[in-house]
Amino acid sequence: MYDIIIVGAGPAGASAALFAAKAGKQTLVIDSDKSMTKRAWIENHYGVKEISGPDLIKLGKEQASKFGATIVEGQVVNITKDNDVFQVETNNGKEEAKKVILATGVGIDLAENIGLNTKPGTEPRIKTVLDVDSDGKTNVEGIWAAGTIAGVSVHTIITSGHGASVAINVISELNGERYVDHDILK
Repeated sequence: MYDIIIVGAGPAGASAALFAAKAGKQTLVIDSDKSMTKRAWIENHYGVKEISGPDLIKLGKEQASKFGATIVEGQVVNITKDNDVFQVETNNGKEEAKKVILATGVGIDLAENIGLNTKPGTEPRIKTVLDVDSDGKTNVEGIWAAGTIAGVSVHTIITSGHGASVAINVISELNGERYVDHDILK
């Protein structure tokens, strides 16, 4: 069983996976390879002069993998909860986790199908987002949301930062105390 399953490996999902895995959490990322970032050219992402969306996604996956996240391609078709364990069903089988982070960008169908509350989006062309609290929690205890699906701006720098923030909140809840990840120069 995983500590955290993240659905989506765009900027929000990969960033969440990087923080979760680096914190020592057993982390699985299930990616459908449908990120809208795959069509982007990015010149406004802090720390990067310019990068293609596909290259940013590849780099994010590599960073998360470096710290031990497992990344698989697949389509999540259902999520159910039995006591405190989530069953995440994909087109390739089932996995179990203590917590789930949805980072599906504009893909809202899964969230609606599993009964998560939604609200109107505020970004252009983003009609519906999940109704989450300031930490990223949805109405289902243990399911969190990060990035565009959680109502933040579609800009990669913002969704990646939000993914990190939500991951820190999930890690903190799992640990029972606030988690901080600061590296220092060697």
